[in-house]
Amino acid sequence: MLPLPTTSAIRRALAVLALAVAALAPVTPSTADASEGGRREKDPTHASGLPIPRFVSLRSGEVNARTGPNVRYPIEWVFTRKEMPVEITQEFDTWRRIRDWEGSEGWVHQSMLSGKRSVVITGDIRTVRKEPHSDAAVVARAQPGVIGWLRKCKGEWCEVDLKGYRGWMTRGEFWGAYKDETFE
Repeated sequence: MLPLPTTSAIRRALAVLALAVAALAPVTPSTADASEGGRREKDPTHASGLPIPRFVSLRSGEVNARTGPNVRYPIEWVFTRKEMPVEITQEFDTWRRIRDWEGSEGWVHQSMLSGKRSVVITGDIRTVRKEPHSDAAVVARAQPGVIGWLRKCKGEWCEVDLKGYRGWMTRGEFWGAYKDETFE
Protein backbone atom coordinates (compact mmCIF):
# COMPACT_ATOMS: atom_id res chain seq x y z
CA MET A 1 0.00 0.00 0.00
CA LEU A 2 1.27 3.49 -0.93
CA PRO A 3 1.54 6.20 1.72
CA LEU A 4 -0.82 9.20 1.36
CA PRO A 5 0.84 12.45 0.28
CA THR A 6 1.39 15.07 2.95
CA THR A 7 -0.42 18.41 2.90
CA SER A 8 2.79 20.22 1.99
CA ALA A 9 3.37 17.86 -0.96
CA ILE A 10 -0.16 18.51 -2.25
CA ARG A 11 0.37 22.27 -1.95
CA ARG A 12 3.67 22.06 -3.88
CA ALA A 13 2.03 20.01 -6.63
CA LEU A 14 -0.85 22.51 -6.93
CA ALA A 15 1.61 25.43 -7.05
CA VAL A 16 3.57 23.75 -9.87
CA LEU A 17 0.31 23.04 -11.73
CA ALA A 18 -0.84 26.66 -11.32
CA LEU A 19 2.49 27.95 -12.70
CA ALA A 20 2.24 25.60 -15.67
CA VAL A 21 -1.30 26.79 -16.46
CA ALA A 22 -0.23 30.44 -16.14
CA ALA A 23 2.73 29.88 -18.46
CA LEU A 24 0.51 28.32 -21.14
CA ALA A 25 -2.36 30.84 -20.88
CA PRO A 26 -0.97 33.45 -23.34
CA VAL A 27 -0.97 30.92 -26.18
CA THR A 28 -4.51 29.64 -25.77
CA PRO A 29 -6.92 30.44 -28.65
CA SER A 30 -9.11 32.73 -26.52
CA THR A 31 -6.29 35.26 -26.19
CA ALA A 32 -4.40 34.61 -29.41
CA ASP A 33 -4.38 37.22 -32.12
CA ALA A 34 -7.34 36.95 -34.51
CA SER A 35 -4.90 36.79 -37.44
CA GLU A 36 -3.65 33.49 -36.03
CA GLY A 37 -7.09 31.92 -36.16
CA GLY A 38 -8.08 32.65 -32.55
CA ARG A 39 -10.93 34.88 -31.41
CA ARG A 40 -10.61 37.95 -29.22
CA GLU A 41 -13.03 38.58 -26.42
CA LYS A 42 -15.45 41.40 -27.26
CA ASP A 43 -14.40 44.76 -25.81
CA PRO A 44 -17.46 46.14 -23.94
CA THR A 45 -16.24 49.72 -24.50
CA HIS A 46 -16.55 49.26 -28.27
CA ALA A 47 -19.27 46.62 -28.35
CA SER A 48 -20.74 47.29 -31.81
CA GLY A 49 -17.46 47.41 -33.69
CA LEU A 50 -18.82 50.43 -35.61
CA PRO A 51 -16.98 53.77 -35.85
CA ILE A 52 -17.14 56.18 -32.93
CA PRO A 53 -18.29 58.89 -33.16
CA ARG A 54 -21.18 58.27 -35.56
CA PHE A 55 -24.67 59.62 -36.20
CA VAL A 56 -27.88 57.68 -35.60
CA SER A 57 -31.47 58.70 -34.83
CA LEU A 58 -33.87 58.22 -31.93
CA ARG A 59 -36.27 55.31 -32.45
CA SER A 60 -38.90 56.57 -29.99
CA GLY A 61 -40.55 59.82 -28.94
CA GLU A 62 -39.49 59.25 -25.34
CA VAL A 63 -35.92 58.16 -24.65
CA ASN A 64 -34.45 58.22 -21.14
CA ALA A 65 -30.87 59.47 -21.00
CA ARG A 66 -29.10 58.19 -17.90
CA THR A 67 -25.96 59.31 -16.07
CA GLY A 68 -24.31 55.93 -16.72
CA PRO A 69 -24.63 52.78 -18.84
CA ASN A 70 -27.21 50.81 -16.83
CA VAL A 71 -30.83 51.14 -15.65
CA ARG A 72 -29.50 51.54 -12.10
CA TYR A 73 -28.17 54.99 -13.02
CA PRO A 74 -30.61 57.89 -12.59
CA ILE A 75 -32.40 59.45 -15.55
CA GLU A 76 -30.72 62.77 -16.26
CA TRP A 77 -32.63 63.81 -19.36
CA VAL A 78 -35.57 62.66 -21.50
CA PHE A 79 -35.30 63.09 -25.26
CA THR A 80 -38.81 63.65 -26.67
CA ARG A 81 -38.34 63.98 -30.44
CA LYS A 82 -38.64 60.75 -32.40
CA GLU A 83 -36.23 60.52 -35.35
CA MET A 84 -33.99 63.29 -33.96
CA PRO A 85 -30.35 62.85 -34.98
CA VAL A 86 -27.91 62.09 -32.18
CA GLU A 87 -24.21 61.37 -32.17
CA ILE A 88 -22.85 58.27 -30.44
CA THR A 89 -19.71 59.35 -28.59
CA GLN A 90 -19.07 56.25 -26.47
CA GLU A 91 -20.23 52.64 -26.08
CA PHE A 92 -20.39 50.19 -23.22
CA ASP A 93 -21.94 46.77 -23.83
CA THR A 94 -25.53 47.51 -25.03
CA TRP A 95 -25.45 51.15 -23.93
CA ARG A 96 -24.55 54.20 -26.01
CA ARG A 97 -23.53 57.65 -24.80
CA ILE A 98 -25.22 60.13 -27.12
CA ARG A 99 -25.17 63.88 -27.72
CA ASP A 100 -27.85 65.95 -29.44
CA TRP A 101 -27.41 69.05 -31.58
CA GLU A 102 -27.73 71.31 -28.53
CA GLY A 103 -25.06 69.45 -26.57
CA SER A 104 -27.28 67.45 -24.19
CA GLU A 105 -25.70 64.09 -23.38
CA GLY A 106 -26.58 60.85 -21.66
CA TRP A 107 -26.50 57.05 -21.83
CA VAL A 108 -29.32 55.24 -23.66
CA HIS A 109 -29.94 51.59 -24.46
CA GLN A 110 -29.09 50.62 -28.05
CA SER A 111 -32.70 49.48 -28.63
CA MET A 112 -33.80 53.13 -28.46
CA LEU A 113 -31.60 54.06 -31.44
CA SER A 114 -31.96 53.52 -35.18
CA GLY A 115 -29.18 53.42 -37.76
CA LYS A 116 -31.39 55.46 -40.11
CA ARG A 117 -29.77 58.87 -40.62
CA SER A 118 -31.67 62.05 -39.90
CA VAL A 119 -30.88 65.77 -39.74
CA VAL A 120 -32.16 68.76 -37.78
CA ILE A 121 -32.23 72.23 -39.33
CA THR A 122 -30.06 74.73 -37.42
CA GLY A 123 -29.65 78.49 -37.44
CA ASP A 124 -32.09 80.56 -39.50
CA ILE A 125 -34.78 79.58 -42.00
CA ARG A 126 -32.99 77.44 -44.59
CA THR A 127 -33.55 76.97 -48.31
CA VAL A 128 -33.96 73.48 -49.75
CA ARG A 129 -32.91 73.42 -53.42
CA LYS A 130 -33.87 71.14 -56.31
CA GLU A 131 -30.23 70.45 -57.26
CA PRO A 132 -26.90 70.68 -55.40
CA HIS A 133 -25.90 74.24 -56.30
CA SER A 134 -26.83 77.69 -54.98
CA ASP A 135 -28.58 78.79 -58.19
CA ALA A 136 -30.98 75.81 -58.27
CA ALA A 137 -34.73 76.25 -57.92
CA VAL A 138 -36.16 76.47 -54.41
CA VAL A 139 -38.11 73.39 -53.27
CA ALA A 140 -38.95 74.58 -49.74
CA ARG A 141 -37.88 76.75 -46.85
CA ALA A 142 -37.26 74.99 -43.54
CA GLN A 143 -37.59 76.38 -40.02
CA PRO A 144 -34.88 75.72 -37.41
CA GLY A 145 -35.64 72.54 -35.48
CA VAL A 146 -37.33 70.72 -38.38
CA ILE A 147 -36.23 67.07 -38.54
CA GLY A 148 -35.81 65.22 -41.81
CA TRP A 149 -34.01 62.26 -43.37
CA LEU A 150 -30.51 62.35 -44.77
CA ARG A 151 -30.44 60.62 -48.15
CA LYS A 152 -26.87 61.21 -49.39
CA CYS A 153 -23.99 63.67 -49.31
CA LYS A 154 -21.61 64.65 -52.10
CA GLY A 155 -19.01 67.26 -51.29
CA GLU A 156 -20.55 70.24 -49.53
CA TRP A 157 -24.13 69.30 -50.51
CA CYS A 158 -26.48 66.73 -48.99
CA GLU A 159 -29.83 65.48 -50.23
CA VAL A 160 -32.51 65.56 -47.54
CA ASP A 161 -36.19 64.70 -47.22
CA LEU A 162 -38.01 67.16 -44.96
CA LYS A 163 -41.63 66.16 -44.38
CA GLY A 164 -42.08 65.14 -48.01
CA TYR A 165 -39.97 67.92 -49.53
CA ARG A 166 -36.89 66.37 -51.11
CA GLY A 167 -33.97 68.58 -52.07
CA TRP A 168 -30.41 69.66 -51.42
CA MET A 169 -28.83 71.70 -48.61
CA THR A 170 -25.26 72.54 -47.66
CA ARG A 171 -23.83 70.77 -44.63
CA GLY A 172 -23.64 73.98 -42.59
CA GLU A 173 -27.43 74.37 -42.67
CA PHE A 174 -28.23 71.32 -40.55
CA TRP A 175 -26.77 69.00 -37.92
CA GLY A 176 -26.42 65.28 -38.58
CA ALA A 177 -23.50 64.76 -41.00
CA TYR A 178 -19.76 65.20 -40.59
CA LYS A 179 -17.89 67.82 -42.61
CA ASP A 180 -15.99 65.42 -44.88
CA GLU A 181 -18.32 62.42 -44.68
CA THR A 182 -19.44 60.73 -47.89
CA PHE A 183 -22.88 59.26 -47.41
CA GLU A 184 -24.87 57.33 -50.04
